[in-house]
This record gives sequence, C-alpha cells and structure tokens, in this order.
Amino acid sequence: MPRRLIDLSIPIENGVESDPPGSEPKVEYFRHTETAGELVSFFPGLTAEQLPGGEGWAVEQLDLSTHNGTHMDAPYHFHSTQDEALPGGGQRSMTIDEVPLDWCWQPGVKLDFRHFEDGHVATRADVEAELDRIGHTLQPYDIVVVNTRAGGIYGQKGYVSAGCGMGREATLFLASSGVKVVGTDGWSWDAPFVHTAKRWAEGGDPSIIWEGHKAGREIGYCQMEKLHNLEVLPSTGFEMMCFPVKIRAAGAGWIRAVAVIYD
Repeated sequence: MPRRLIDLSIPIENGVESDPPGSEPKVEYFRHTETAGELVSFFPGLTAEQLPGGEGWAVEQLDLSTHNGTHMDAPYHFHSTQDEALPGGGQRSMTIDEVPLDWCWQPGVKLDFRHFEDGHVATRADVEAELDRIGHTLQPYDIVVVNTRAGGIYGQKGYVSAGCGMGREATLFLASSGVKVVGTDGWSWDAPFVHTAKRWAEGGDPSIIWEGHKAGREIGYCQMEKLHNLEVLPSTGFEMMCFPVKIRAAGAGWIRAVAVIYD
C-alpha cells in the first residue's frame, strides 16, 4: 500500500529561538580536516597525509537537555507520582525508558487550535467542540496532537511565548478517554509561562501553575513538545510514530516524530 511519511520534528540547531534564553541547545561541529589527527592516533605510524584527502571524520558535540528539540515527556517529568485519581492510588511515576513502545505507534488525531490567542488555556469543552467538528470519537491509545499558532513561527522571535496551552480539565479528559500520548507544536503543553505569570499575578491561584503537566499526577500520560508541520496533517486518517530515546531514569527523551499516511 502506498504511503507518505511526514516529518513532524524540528532539528536541533544553533541560532534559532527554540527555548527560553539560556536553555537553548548548543552544537559544536568538528570537520573532517580537524579530526584527521584523532583518527590516525588509533593506528601507530599512520599520518594524516595518508588518509584519502587528508580527512578524518565529521563529529558533533552537543550540550543540550532532554527537553531541547522535539521530545517526549514521561510522567516522571511532571511529578514523582502518577495515577493518584485511579483505583489503588498513586504510584511511582514512569520514566522515559519505561514508556511502552506500543503507546508510541498508534492512530493520530489532530486538534486545530490555531485560532486561539496566545496564552489561551484550552478546556474540555474546547476539545469536545473540535472533536465534534472533525467527527471523531476518541479511542484508547489515540495519539492526540494540538496544532497551535506557535507551529507557524518556530525559530522566530516570540515562538516560546506563542500559542495556546492545554489546561488540567482538557488534559484529564484526554487521559481518561484512554489517550496515552499527546503532543503540541508549542514550546510547552501548558500555556506559555509569560501569560500564566500574568494570571498568577492577578489572582494568586497556584492551581494554574503548570496545570496541564500536573494532570499527570492524577492520570499518567506522555506528551510531545515542539512538534512541527502539524498544519499539513489531516484531522484523522494517519498514524503517529514517536519512539523516545532510552535515557535511564529520565523525565524525557528526544524523538523523531513521524506521521504515516496511507494513500
């Protein structure tokens, strides 16, 4: 069966707005001519001039967190325990190396929230209205991705503060429907901090702080952040593949997120 693969990941690169100041990834590049000496050091008597073109290898050294680039957060990132709202009470939160592979290759559903203003906190009613619009009933293990305004300005000034976020009740609605993995093209699943900080200053309600993430304390789930190209996806009728890199006992891992459309 013919198929199309759509890359939904951003590159890890220098010099673009992808994270708050001071937490951007840093990539140092070592070119072929710079590493010839390193290569010949493994072979006594060999000189760089004897290598084809006098070249060694290309190598890159990265200084980054597990939350740089397109990545998946495990429940451990949100809180030390999860599933406190489920029978049996809370348990130790799942780390990224423990995420079941089966969660990471499932039918995809896209919610188009590009019309919401920056800082809007999406509610359960917002999610239900969009599901009604696209004619979809959530199924267990659906991977739900949220297309916000942020996706269209990735790498540009203002990206980190752009787009809507997903609130606690919206997140719990998805998780209670059997959804295990969600994602956004914004910097965070929650509303950008600059907008939440204003609401906090006005009302002083601590429950609004990181409320989407903290929903994982009640029902565990995984979330992808800094997805890309969501605007080219249909609302349904595609598969999502998003396997995280295994980092022992970590709260997140990088992914190469891909949508599969069968034509």
